[in-house]
Amino acid sequence: MQPCARCGARWAVQGAPMHWCPRCRGVLLSPGKVDAPATQRNYRWVARRPDHRTRKAGATTSAPLGPTPRYTQTPRWGLLDPPPSAARTPERPLRGIAAHRDRLLIGTTIAFLLAGLAEYGRYLILLQNRVRLIPGWLLSISDATVLVFGIIAPIYALVTAVALVAWLIEARTIVFTAYGRRDPRTRWSLIAGCLVPGVNLIWPGVFITELLGADPDPRSHRAVRIWWAAWVLSGLLLVAATLWRDASTLQAEADGVSFTGFTNLCAAGFAVLTLWMVRTLEGRDLRGEIRSAHRWVMAADPAEVVIAPVEPGAVAVRDAVGHDEVERANSDRTGENTQEEVVAK
Repeated sequence: MQPCARCGARWAVQGAPMHWCPRCRGVLLSPGKVDAPATQRNYRWVARRPDHRTRKAGATTSAPLGPTPRYTQTPRWGLLDPPPSAARTPERPLRGIAAHRDRLLIGTTIAFLLAGLAEYGRYLILLQNRVRLIPGWLLSISDATVLVFGIIAPIYALVTAVALVAWLIEARTIVFTAYGRRDPRTRWSLIAGCLVPGVNLIWPGVFITELLGADPDPRSHRAVRIWWAAWVLSGLLLVAATLWRDASTLQAEADGVSFTGFTNLCAAGFAVLTLWMVRTLEGRDLRGEIRSAHRWVMAADPAEVVIAPVEPGAVAVRDAVGHDEVERANSDRTGENTQEEVVAK
């Protein structure tokens, strides 16, 4: 067979060898066996670049290699395999407000507690004023504390309410995203349902109950119910304290001061209850520590009696006497057997 150097076609030799390929007019190589191994072939294939005809010989010159690289000391570099960095979640403005939720709740508790103490201090001054005159400086201090904490506490409560609404929106987003769904409530409907007076006595409990979803923990549901009832009661107390301020008699005004102090203390307690509720939903206790899980397992083995049952005195004495008689009879029987063995020997 004669292979063509251009198209690779093979032609059988019939008589004298040919010089040109009948197909492409390329050069035919010398005849050889078709199944000849590579070491016995009279030709070899050479791979060349497509532009080998246009390249100029000697156009590229290699630079001198230089000395062999070497280390003067043991190298300390190596292949680094750092752990994969966690994907950064996009920052949302509500998340920054919700991060200060716990501190705002604690600050609201302290503000309402001080406001309640200031109101009760004013009430004690009113009681003392019935029999004696009150110094001007003491009355000024009482007026200042009532005014300052009467302004600071509602402002703290409003900012805390905004932080709680932000936390609710973020928590609902996380829960529904985990379920592969989208929150059916819009953001503005959540804000309006939690901040508009009147309707905010009903909708916050509904929103938080929807947040629980299929949570099997009964403690979370119980905490939400307790918080919801306390929230409605605190709203009613606020309305009653506001209406009481319009009293016309001196005794009614004094009672209004006392009731306002009671309302402030209830607001402080409700702030603590809110902190307990949100931390319960997050699986923590009131102090912020992770709540330990308890699992009750049904016992499959029969119960073992560790302590003997208590019997009446007469039964115990009779059993003891019977036990002594049995031991005495056994000892007598043992002695008789010993005597019989001796006689037999």
